[in-house]
Amino acid sequence: MRIMNRPSERAVASGFSLIEVMVVVAIIGIIATIALPAYQDYVIKSRREAGKSCLMQAAQQAERFYTTNLTYVGLPGAFACDSSTAPFYAVTSANAGAKTYTLSATPQGSHTDAKCGTLSVNQAGTRSPATAGCW
Repeated sequence: MRIMNRPSERAVASGFSLIEVMVVVAIIGIIATIALPAYQDYVIKSRREAGKSCLMQAAQQAERFYTTNLTYVGLPGAFACDSSTAPFYAVTSANAGAKTYTLSATPQGSHTDAKCGTLSVNQAGTRSPATAGCW
């Protein structure tokens, strides 16, 4: 029987060293720093698209209302959006006159759209804001 007392003959330790773990943590941190803002921007853009869709549906309803009544007076003050859009945008009408209206989609709750803010459209199809990427 042989006794192992020299360091070169001892059993090899297995597992991760602290340096290896810290390298992995650093890589995950770098990836998260890049990916999280891009993901948040994607979420804001997709919610904005849903808000625009709801706003355009409300504009179609306003035009149907005008076709029936030959005036925008009496246009509903608020329009219902899909259940997936409703927590993020509220669509309302303003300045509804005989021949004019303005519909606005306002960000709601925790959804903030710093680039575009409130989206609006009028009876002539004029959209605002005119910032690139909003419409």
